[in-house]
Amino acid sequence: MSSPPFFKISARDGDARCGSIATRRGSIQTPAFMPVGTKATVKAMTTDAVRQTGAEIILGNCYHLMLRPGPDLVRKLGGLHRFMNWSGPILTDSGGYQVMSLSKLCKISEEGVAFSSHIDGSKHLLTPERSVEIQHMLESDILMVFDECTPWPVNMERAEESMRLSLRWAERSRRAFDRLQDQEPDAEARAALFGIQQGSSYQSLRQQSAQALIDIGFDGYAIGGLAVGEGQEIMFATLDHAVGHLPDHAPRYLMGVGKPDDVIGAVMRGIDMFDCVLPTRSGRNGQAFTRDGPVNLRNAMWKDRDGPLDSNCSCPACKNYSSAYLHHLILCKEILAAMLITWHNLQFYQDLMQALRLAIQASELGSFANDFLMRYRSSL
Repeated sequence: MSSPPFFKISARDGDARCGSIATRRGSIQTPAFMPVGTKATVKAMTTDAVRQTGAEIILGNCYHLMLRPGPDLVRKLGGLHRFMNWSGPILTDSGGYQVMSLSKLCKISEEGVAFSSHIDGSKHLLTPERSVEIQHMLESDILMVFDECTPWPVNMERAEESMRLSLRWAERSRRAFDRLQDQEPDAEARAALFGIQQGSSYQSLRQQSAQALIDIGFDGYAIGGLAVGEGQEIMFATLDHAVGHLPDHAPRYLMGVGKPDDVIGAVMRGIDMFDCVLPTRSGRNGQAFTRDGPVNLRNAMWKDRDGPLDSNCSCPACKNYSSAYLHHLILCKEILAAMLITWHNLQFYQDLMQALRLAIQASELGSFANDFLMRYRSSL
């Protein structure tokens, strides 16, 4: 386990928490949103630009980096941080979700997942031990256990089968992680390992999964198997009981979430960490997030608007360019459009997280959430 205190809570407002996570490469203020750097890059952004938005941690992916350029090369070149010029903490996903979502042919067994690469068709076997080894070779600061992401919709029998397989893989991931970490001579240089709760929308399965993970022991606990098509109402209903089964003293990470209103609702239910491709993917497709809701900059209504996209935003797109110019760049299919709108979206998310932290500290989260969501949803 990481040297205490790994996670420190500084303020509470209802079930919401404000705190910090101490890693070997710096602290992360929570609630935190992690920009997704799947292939050792946050798409359309330099790492300096990502830092300027206020992001303190980014996410990489074991599956993609395993296939290209390969963990051996990344390690040879000094590790993932040096490879991509990011000095802050990195969390790596274990690759389980990508194996099953991107590979047309994959076979799940007790050992792991055998699959064909979506790049060149080459054959691979990803096991809990191999996933942890790859994340270790990348020098990840927070590693995730290898798990099966339970699909949606799913009946209880299949959800339980998937959950129990993930628990067995979690125990193997823990043992593999400990073997590698025991090689570290300095306790301060140790990484952290998060378990992943599964169980779909079934309360009893979520409880059983959480208890088994606690018995194994992890530095943090993720909630998996949500944001897979079930919709916000079911996701929040699941969080209402899933979060309470996890330890209060450890960070809670909701994987793959999400839209701004998803994030706010999850923070109010006690979630501390988030990641999602939405701000970068939307930026590349001309959608920008604003305090008045998401806007499509492809629409002709932006053609002659001389003012900024968001007068309260400090990103370069809003400080230095008009909405009309952004619209023009999109219509011309200029690369700069993706860069500027992505930067804006990531700034929006980091500003939202900062506002949530301040609201929790001031015990004003409820009023902040009501005001924000009323304004944001009015345009949806």
